[in-house]
Amino acid sequence: MERSGVRLGIIIQARMGSTRLPGKVLRDISGKPLLGHVLGRLQMLKRPARIVVATSSAGENDMIEAWCLEHGVSCFRGNEADVLDRYFECARSLGMSDIVRLTADNPFTDIEELERLIDLHQKQGFDYTHAFGQLPIGVGAEIFTFEALSRSHREGMLPHHREHVNEYFTDRPELFKIGKLEVPPAKISPELRLTVDTEEDWRRACTLAARGGGNWLGTEEAIRLCSSSA
Repeated sequence: MERSGVRLGIIIQARMGSTRLPGKVLRDISGKPLLGHVLGRLQMLKRPARIVVATSSAGENDMIEAWCLEHGVSCFRGNEADVLDRYFECARSLGMSDIVRLTADNPFTDIEELERLIDLHQKQGFDYTHAFGQLPIGVGAEIFTFEALSRSHREGMLPHHREHVNEYFTDRPELFKIGKLEVPPAKISPELRLTVDTEEDWRRACTLAARGGGNWLGTEEAIRLCSSSA
């Protein structure tokens, strides 16, 4: 059953300290930083949502906060290692009832499928809903209720629960009503990497952004471009 009084939030986790590609969230892709591409795509979202970049209090992330301030983007700073706590405190402080989790290394999030994901989650009354396993890596998203996030924050005490926001949901599925979005066949390509975690990923993203029109590249077109260049 769809709930009333929903206050949708989109929290984008970002930090400078990536081990494989340090500083990647502010690294240039076709004229703007990776984080700028992530936020740019969200301009296509039709429904109102509170969008915030959640980084940590570590000094190296001052650059992320400064970039957000310069570009009029909300920025929340919290725990560096405990990402679950960072999400919980961010969502609590801003009064979010449903939270979409995105990461700053995924510049090609499929906004059409994100709209469908949010609809499915809210209309079916799921606690946690995701669009992983069929779309290219880095294109899907996930959404959860604040109540489910609170339970994870309260009960998920293993190190991987604190580091990965969704893993208490997937470890304890019997505790949550979980939904999965089915995507159109033309968008199914789970082996294709459209995230940015390595130099190879970054070069691929630069090519796609240049050839496909930056923020507006659709998933089917990205799959086609990658297939033709393989």
